Amino acid sequence: MTPTAKILLLGSGELGREFVISAKRLGAQVIACDSYAGAPAMQVADGFEVFSMLDGAALGAAIDKHKPDFVVPEVEAIRTEVLKEYEERGQKVVPSARATLMTMNRDRIRDVAANELGLPTSKFLYAESLEEMRAAVASVGIPCVVKPVMSSSGKGQSTVKAPADIDRAWDYAVAGMRGDRKRVIVEAFIAFDYEITLLTIRTRDGVLFCPPIGHRQERGDYQESWQPTPMSAKAIAEAQRQAKAVVDNLGGYGLFGVEFFIKDDAVIFSELSPRPHDTGMVTLISQNLTEFDLHARAILGLPIPGITQHGASASAVILADRDATDFAIEGLADALQSPAPGTDIDLRIFSKPTTRPYRRMGVALALVKDGDTDAARKAAKAAADKVKIRYNS
Repeated sequence: MTPTAKILLLGSGELGREFVISAKRLGAQVIACDSYAGAPAMQVADGFEVFSMLDGAALGAAIDKHKPDFVVPEVEAIRTEVLKEYEERGQKVVPSARATLMTMNRDRIRDVAANELGLPTSKFLYAESLEEMRAAVASVGIPCVVKPVMSSSGKGQSTVKAPADIDRAWDYAVAGMRGDRKRVIVEAFIAFDYEITLLTIRTRDGVLFCPPIGHRQERGDYQESWQPTPMSAKAIAEAQRQAKAVVDNLGGYGLFGVEFFIKDDAVIFSELSPRPHDTGMVTLISQNLTEFDLHARAILGLPIPGITQHGASASAVILADRDATDFAIEGLADALQSPAPGTDIDLRIFSKPTTRPYRRMGVALALVKDGDTDAARKAAKAAADKVKIRYNS
């Protein structure tokens, strides 16, 4: 059988794994790439390549070898100038080489949102040294949040609550950086009521939205998410307006995870990822089409029917607590037991070959058909707590 499309996936984590499954269900052939063998997406793909996404020569060689219909980035740290060169030759990059470049660095996408589009953001400054960061903190004010301009899953993010925290925050940001740009963004702390991810799908037929997803973070990394999240119609409309403005500016087709802070009805732009979002894993149980299905359909130019909700839903992460290569995942039978009639529980175990402290090894999902998101969050967390990692050494 001739595949409907050949996709070169750059990055093969848990989000890439679910995308591969969605793409293959639509007849696509997927080659998964990452810096280590046995990555989650590689285990379900048609083929794989092992190299650093920051190795421009290796990236170009993989594109030349496989001649894909689409190059689909799943990670932030990629040699984007190589993608731009290939796009100029006619290679399709999802959503576009420019979008990948602009969003892999927090400073570039923030400049687009704040300066080009005039969207509300927190006050922010950039710093490329400890001395510059001290000056930025003095200007922005304390408390403030410090993040590497390039990182993933909250790595390197911390809050400066006193002058004594500044040096530690710089060191932590540098340690958590991805890529080769030693630069941080210093943001004024916003006393927001809550934060959301608005999954925004740019298609050939227009821009679509999923219901807003609420989420909670620790150490800058998502711990649980829920859908829908209580939000006024006015705030939803404003979030959709801002999200559409950003994705239309970036161009291309696919799913974008757009993050906002919400204060009363005020909507403040935070960040954007031009790919499925970790908080969007709740859609694995909450919707008729998951965020991965939506990304695949948008990329392939396929119709997307109405996005419908099954009920109040939540996800909760399953974390490791140490470095290990010899371990087992246990407790699945207990975790999958429904705590009450009308509550569905599901799991995704990512099959990562190694653990490390706070590494995401799986996610528990809960759907409460006649309840609210508080009940779904409680059920998802209870299920996640029942999954245990047994370390053999």
